Amino acid sequence: MKKRVILIVLDSLGVGALPDAAEFGDTGANTLGHIISEVPGIQIPNLIELGLTKIEGTGFLPGPESPSGSFGRLKELSNGKDTITGHWEIAGLYTEIPFRTFPDGFPDDFIKEYEEAIGVGTLGNYAASGTEIIKELGPEHAATGKPIVYTSADSVFQIAANVGVVPLETLYRYCEIARRMLVGELQVGRVIARPFELDNGVYARTSDRKDYAVSPPGPTLLDHVSNAGMTVYAVGKIGDIFNGKGITVSIHTENNMDGVDKTVEAMKKDFEGLVFTNLVDFDSKFGHRRDPAGYAGALEEFDARLPEIYNFMKEGDMLVLCADHGNDPVHHGWDHTREYVPVLVYGRHSRAGVDLGTRDSYADIGATIADYLQVGMTAVGTSFLSDITR
Repeated sequence: MKKRVILIVLDSLGVGALPDAAEFGDTGANTLGHIISEVPGIQIPNLIELGLTKIEGTGFLPGPESPSGSFGRLKELSNGKDTITGHWEIAGLYTEIPFRTFPDGFPDDFIKEYEEAIGVGTLGNYAASGTEIIKELGPEHAATGKPIVYTSADSVFQIAANVGVVPLETLYRYCEIARRMLVGELQVGRVIARPFELDNGVYARTSDRKDYAVSPPGPTLLDHVSNAGMTVYAVGKIGDIFNGKGITVSIHTENNMDGVDKTVEAMKKDFEGLVFTNLVDFDSKFGHRRDPAGYAGALEEFDARLPEIYNFMKEGDMLVLCADHGNDPVHHGWDHTREYVPVLVYGRHSRAGVDLGTRDSYADIGATIADYLQVGMTAVGTSFLSDITR
């Protein structure tokens, strides 16, 4: 029997504030809970059937007495609440020292040096919502050709440009230059290309976003799987988050539903190993934009695709759903929230209805997958495979 794991990250679907949330300004955050309270008619029957609302602290909707999957919640062991920290921990890598953030913008001397390197001035250089800053500075950007640079509570240097003003290849070059320069004391987790368009007076981001991340400082689950001669399909921004390390096939996606399409396409292939998918719209389109109704709609869309995913699961397949942090759409500000994340596990050889409780680290996912695929164990994390295996 060939063994495969389909690991899907519902980006930012937190399930309640962690005990140390106050240290991050996130007291009371609860992404799933606040979505359900704001959109009481939400229809996510398949996620509920898997056990989503049986997880401690998520009993906002009635659920089955005996769910079809195993369920639990995980603490974030690492010091942070950003995309890279969350994904790396899922894959078994602990981040003790958080990536540096620049809430007041990047130093003037760096910006001057950067402008000299790219040959043009910049606009912005402050913390902002990406959708808001392109509306604020879009006209000046169009008039001057200067790219818009900004950051957030995460460790990011984001560069936005209208692709009708700055060609996409030029924007990517600006990002590559920034990535080379942002090292040492100025190192950030990611440099992000944020292309957008102006269509009939409306600013809209395109799907050509590209993340330039630092490489993981040590081996992760992905390395262990690929080093064992198995396949690692990276669907969505996974390839960027791990900077290609440990990945055998990287697949770009346009949006959540395209991410599901690409995941199903990978599942149809004959291989052993891992499909690692990130569905980013939950976070980028709805969490950061503080849109609970939109978030609820995206969850309903994904929920409706779950039977299709089940249909293409083979005998030795294990499906794992989780998140990488929270992004409460009714919380203050525009940034991620420090929360527990859910874990749901389903497969023909996985027991149903097992309450995995509250786990000490996101890395328990990576440890369990490594255990199941019988590859090298991750640096941190405790496998729960024996709890869920028939």
